[in-house]
Parts: sequence; C-alpha cells; structure tokens
Amino acid sequence: MGHPSLLMTVAAFLLLLGPLVLVHELGHYLVGRWCGVHADAFSIGFGREIFGWTDRRGTRWKVSMLPLGGYVQFAGDMNAASMPVDNIPLSLAERERCFHFKPLWQRSLIVLAGPLTNLIVAVLVFAAFNMAYGKIVALPVVADFANPSPAQAAGMRVGDRITAIDGHPISGFEQIREIIVPIPGETVPVSVDRGGDHMTFTVTVASRSVQDEFGNSSRIGQIGIAAGAVQHVRMGPISAVGEGVRQSIGIMGTMVTGLRQIVTGRRSVSELGGPIKIAQYSGERLALGWPQFVYFAALISINLAFINLLPIPALDGGHLAFYVAEAIRRRPLDVRSQEWAFRTGLAFVLALMLFVTLNDLVSLNLFGR
Repeated sequence: MGHPSLLMTVAAFLLLLGPLVLVHELGHYLVGRWCGVHADAFSIGFGREIFGWTDRRGTRWKVSMLPLGGYVQFAGDMNAASMPVDNIPLSLAERERCFHFKPLWQRSLIVLAGPLTNLIVAVLVFAAFNMAYGKIVALPVVADFANPSPAQAAGMRVGDRITAIDGHPISGFEQIREIIVPIPGETVPVSVDRGGDHMTFTVTVASRSVQDEFGNSSRIGQIGIAAGAVQHVRMGPISAVGEGVRQSIGIMGTMVTGLRQIVTGRRSVSELGGPIKIAQYSGERLALGWPQFVYFAALISINLAFINLLPIPALDGGHLAFYVAEAIRRRPLDVRSQEWAFRTGLAFVLALMLFVTLNDLVSLNLFGR
C-alpha cells in the first residue's frame, strides 16, 4: 500500500489532535464551571490567536497558531500553565470566581477532569468496537509451539494451561499477548496447570522485529505458543464498556512498562515518537479507513491522559502533585517555589518535545544515515 499524501497526513493529524485536545480542555472547563470558576480563555493550540470569539460570560474561545495542545486559563491564572497571580488585591466576589481560591478537592477535580475525559473517550471508542465486532476468545491453553519456541525450550508442553505470567492472573489467551508483546528480551515466570499439577517455568521472551503495511518497524516480544479453538463472542453495552475499561487499563500498563524499559536502558530512546511520528501514523491509519483511524485516536487519547498525569510541573500531574503536598502540609507551597518548579517543568517538557521531534526527523532519514 502506498503512503498517504502530505495533505492527507496533515489533515489526519489535525483531525486527530484537534478533537482530543478539545475534549481534554472541555473536561477542565466544564468541571471548572460546575465549581463556579470563571474561564478567561479557552484555546485550542498555543501562541498567537488565529481566530476566536468572546461568549456572554466573558470567556474568549480561540484557535491558536501552534496546534500541539491547548489550555483553559481560569480567573486568577497568571498564564496558560495556571500559575497563580501573586500580590494582586482581589475582592470577595473576585475570589469566588478564581481557581486558586477554591477548596483543594475542587481544584484537584478540575485538574483531573482533563485526563479523565480522555480516558472516558477511549473507553467509549473501545466499547463501540467491542459491540460492533465482538471479542475473540480462546482458552489460555498451549495448542502448538513455534520453531523455535522460548516456552518449549523452558519446559512447557502442549496442553499446559497458563494460569499466571509474572504474577498476573491469566484467564484468556489474549491476555498472554498483552503481557508478552511489550517485554521483548525480558525473563518472566510462567505458571501453568498440567493435569492438576501446578508448576512454574522461567521463560526468556524472544525479541522480534515486525513491520506494518507501510514498512514501519517495531520490536515485540514472543514466547512461541499458539492457541487452540477460538470463539467470536458478541458483547452487549455493559460488557462492552467493562471490556473497554480493561483494555484502557492494559494499554496504560503497557505505557508504564515502555517508560520503565527506556529509563532502565532495555529499550532505546529512539523508539520515542513525537508530533511528526503521530502525524505520520494518523495519515497511515486514515488511509486504511475510518475504523483504523478512530481506533488509533483512542490510543492517542490514552497517551494524552497518561502523559498529562505524569508528576511533571506544568502538566496536570504536576498540579496534582502540588495538591498532594498541600494536603500533607495543610498549606500550599509558596508562589515562588511553585514558579520555579513550573519553569523547570516547562523547560523539561520543551526539551523533551525538541528531542522527540528530532527523533522523528532522524527516523524519517531526512538527515541521511
């Protein structure tokens, strides 16, 4: 299949990121309104405003130049990162409308609402797919081995029922793949039931490079086993949502595993992707059809939630970390300490963005070898 055009790639990127940023910021905005906080500005993108309007509540809704995020600037915020305005006298009525004078639980809920909305969107997308296409189910029983097979080399046999991998209980064959694929090269204990006898084998996960329809390579883990009889199970709304929640939690777990592997050196930092890689993949998924694109959007929605929950100042997780400290100390950190933390966090985020963008450019061989 040929690669999508540059125009399709750019359109797909905007079509992907725009709605996801919108629902994220709407989460902050709507919970803020529910708590009585006034929003001065609601922006999709950063930097100079391209166009916008002011509603009857005095909120400026706008689309800005740099389409790599967005923000809600609440009353009392000094900037888009929600740094509090300091040493400015405010009346009681003005304090009632300000984010930073709200109770701790309300501020925490407003901050948490953005990532939580992204997670809800992903769960609903997965639930819709589960209802439309059903779920493939197979027992976690070894029906055959690949050649070579790390599982067979470790001593496992055909007919073994896998009950746990690395301490995680296994009830279906699909769970084996979810655990094994993200950990190529790692050694894990695999517990099995063999005719009523319970035993554990130490299996070293094989690393395999695979390519998608567009030639993009990725490294995955395999233990070389195959399932037996496979059933296609239709799902109702409640079970579909429950499975969507399980899928979302599983994907976030995979992200935690990937981050741990990069920090410990088991995965190369070259595997980190940035906005150019997201744009490339979004164009490719759109070229494959709307179902592929929407499913990819759900994955990116979970990514946005995960990244924003990291305890880095200037991100939602950084705010929540400050609120945890405030709850423990029973008073907020002073404004100067918060300002330095936010500046450091912002510098880190910008440096990371620059790094992953350069990573993307290198992966596209724009600089040659």
